[in-house]
Parts: sequence; structure tokens; C-alpha cells
Amino acid sequence: MNVLRVSKWTIAMFVLPCLIIYVGLVFVPILVSMYSGLLEWNGIGASKFIGLDNFRTMLFHDVVFWPSVKRTLMFAVFSMIEIPVALLVAMLLNRFIKKPNFLVSAYFLPVILSVVIVGQLWKTIYNPASMGGMLNQVLDLLHLHSWTRSWLTDPKIAMYSLYFVALWQYLGYHTLIQFTGIQNIPADIYEAARIDGADGLKADWYITFPMNIPIFKISIVLAFIGSLQAFDMIMVMTGGGPAHATDVISTLMYNNSFLSLKYGYGSAIAAFLVVVCLVATVIINTVFNKLEKKFT
Repeated sequence: MNVLRVSKWTIAMFVLPCLIIYVGLVFVPILVSMYSGLLEWNGIGASKFIGLDNFRTMLFHDVVFWPSVKRTLMFAVFSMIEIPVALLVAMLLNRFIKKPNFLVSAYFLPVILSVVIVGQLWKTIYNPASMGGMLNQVLDLLHLHSWTRSWLTDPKIAMYSLYFVALWQYLGYHTLIQFTGIQNIPADIYEAARIDGADGLKADWYITFPMNIPIFKISIVLAFIGSLQAFDMIMVMTGGGPAHATDVISTLMYNNSFLSLKYGYGSAIAAFLVVVCLVATVIINTVFNKLEKKFT
């Protein structure tokens, strides 16, 4: 086999342009945001260096901040709950459907729709029955009048309504990822296991899940980090209301930075979000590295 031998400097010259672009688009904005969090600034005029005052206010004096953190983490937890469901759907498609590609594509369809379209669609579904809300109308037809709600204006259930929309939209996304991972498992392994008496759920437990752990980890990381950064759907459907009941970290950051013109304070919230994402990624990688060692 011929091996292409090139110097490390040649490799570096090819990698360097992409590395510079990546650093400029990712790490430099993060550092600028962290520095802006040390300023009292409206984003337009002169700024004033105030040290850690923004972070102190955020952590100890902002009554909206910690509830928004709680909702963000709950959003992330709910998004991870659908990953085992997506894995189960992918296993069922792989086992019982001869040509599953059409179904996988159909499940994936909500992902490629614009978030604005999805948000407006579900706002219409959640509307009161008098405004054509399909969900409340169906409940009325089933004589379940006590179940009808103001789904997006009731502070107690508005966030759960958003959780459901997110789960509906991204279930197909994670089903596709898990299905692709299962398809890459060699069929010979299942045939050998079948000879030894391992079939069905037993084969899934001892073969499918252990060999699909790296793909499972990808879905968990994407779901968790994506949920921490949830913004567009919430802004389309509720804008963080009513009375901050659906505010998450990203919407709180946006509202402070661009609506209240507290750009320095919004940058402090953004810095906190970056740290949470990094910590979550490290924890998830550590847990799954241990799982991979256990099952391999």
C-alpha cells in the first residue's frame, strides 16, 4: 500500500486557514462576549468597566435568572428523554419494515421545516377553541371540557406546551441518527447471536445498544446542547411570556441585550451559557466513555 508522505509543515499549511476561520468565528466572539460581560454598556454608546458586577447581579439579585436556568435544564432533560424513544423507533423500523427509508424521511420532515412555520402552526393548534384552536376543539368534541386550557398563556403549563413541540419536531432527527447507526452494525453479528439463542429484545440489549453507544452519545450531546441554546421556537411562540414563564437563558439574554439595551448584562448571561454548555459536554463525554468501556 502506498502511503502519502508529507511533512508536518505541509499539513499545517492546509489546516491553518480553516483553523483561523474557526477560531475567528467561534472562540473570538466568546472571548469578546466574556469581556463585554465586565462592562456597563448599552451596545451603542460609551462603556464603563464594572468588573464582576453584572455576574454578581445575575447570580444573586436577578429574580428571573435562576427560574430561566431551571427551565433551560428541564428543556434539556426532556429533550434527552426522547433519545431512547428514537432508538426504539429506529430498532422497530429496522426489524419489521422492509423498506423503512420512506418512513424515516417522513419522520424527519418536521426538522427541515422552518421554525417560524412550526411555531405558527402550533400556536394555531394551541389557540382557544373560539379562535380555531384544534386541540381545544378536539377536547370539546370528546366532551373533555375540563381539559381545555390556554396552553400558551397559562404560566403553569406554557413551558410544557413548548417542550412537547420541541419533542415532536426533533424526534425524527434523532430517529434518523439512531437508524443510521443501527444500519451500520454488521448483520453477521445478529446471525451469530441468533444461532446462540439471542434474538429480539435480547439481541438488542446485548448487540444493538452496546454497538450503538457512540451514536447514542452524539444524539444526547446534540439534544442537550441544542436545548440549552433553545431560542427561536420560544421567541416565535411566546417571546418568553407570559410574565417570564417561558423565559430560558437564551431568551433572557436576548431580551436584556436588545430590548432592554443592557448589552453588558446580556453578555454576562451569554458567558454563563457557554460555561454551562462546556460543563455539560464534559460530563456527557465522561459518562459515555465509561459506558463504552463497560460494554466493550
